Amino acid sequence: MAQTLILASGSSIRTQLLRQANVAHEISVARIDEEMIKTALISDGAASRDVADTLAEMKARKVSDKNPGALVLGCDQVLDHRGSLFSKPATPEDAIAQLTALRGDRHSLLSAAVIVENGKPIWRHIGQVRLRMRDASYAYIADYVARNWDSIQHAVGAYKLEEEGVRLFSSIEGDYFNVLGLPLLELLNYLTLRGDLTA
Repeated sequence: MAQTLILASGSSIRTQLLRQANVAHEISVARIDEEMIKTALISDGAASRDVADTLAEMKARKVSDKNPGALVLGCDQVLDHRGSLFSKPATPEDAIAQLTALRGDRHSLLSAAVIVENGKPIWRHIGQVRLRMRDASYAYIADYVARNWDSIQHAVGAYKLEEEGVRLFSSIEGDYFNVLGLPLLELLNYLTLRGDLTA
């Protein structure tokens, strides 16, 4: 990298994606009150994509303030189901309720990424994926949550497609990297055009 890239996220899957793409980076987790900010944005009538974009930018700005000259990548993902935003489940019961609400229906995942340099956004992208969940039985959903709680408690919507959660779905339309929470191809294209990655 011509410039230091800092990932303002503690997400293991995002850093794994960057590492596997051979993108050198550092990690500095941004500490912001996501739920408070999200609640305020929703109260103001913000669209789902604007919620994801704002949270990603705020994370990047927070870390950028302490790292002048670096490129700071902030990311956020929201789940939109018929206009309602889902967050990470707080309890196994919450996870079961979320999955029960989603079963047999479509929802969208919006993955926002913003790069901030010296406190100013210089690039942003929001990737969208549309998913249809099969009409799984309540018993299967409850068993799924019991088996996978340690992992899915960190996932918006209480599932991970890279794990057993893929069995919950009948169709997925969109880029798989966006499902994982990072518009990776668009990010790589931008860094390559800038000359930070060799083509």
